[in-house]
Amino acid sequence: MTFVTRLTLQSGDRAALDGIVDDIKTSAERKGAALKGPHSRPPTKHSVPQPQRLHADDNRQFSSWEYTVFTRELEIHGHDSLARNIASQNFPDSVHIEAEVEQIHRMGQGQR
Repeated sequence: MTFVTRLTLQSGDRAALDGIVDDIKTSAERKGAALKGPHSRPPTKHSVPQPQRLHADDNRQFSSWEYTVFTRELEIHGHDSLARNIASQNFPDSVHIEAEVEQIHRMGQGQR
């Protein structure tokens, strides 16, 4: 039975994101883990309106706050302890990480 850990990292700070992804790649190479990625998604641009007043009848607004989010995806096959250590690290506040773990059964093995 093998576990696949999918890591999705997102940040508005591309340099910080790429630095963390490089650290994860280095750790995986050192441990001999099977790593797929990083896969880059196209950056997404977001726009947030900024009202000048909190009153509902006042429609005046400042210019919208615009920002870009960069996303990288990685998969670690096996090496559960490595995946657990990476997912439990303290990352900078500017980087958001999601970890999804999937259990893979080999052909011919029944689920117990």
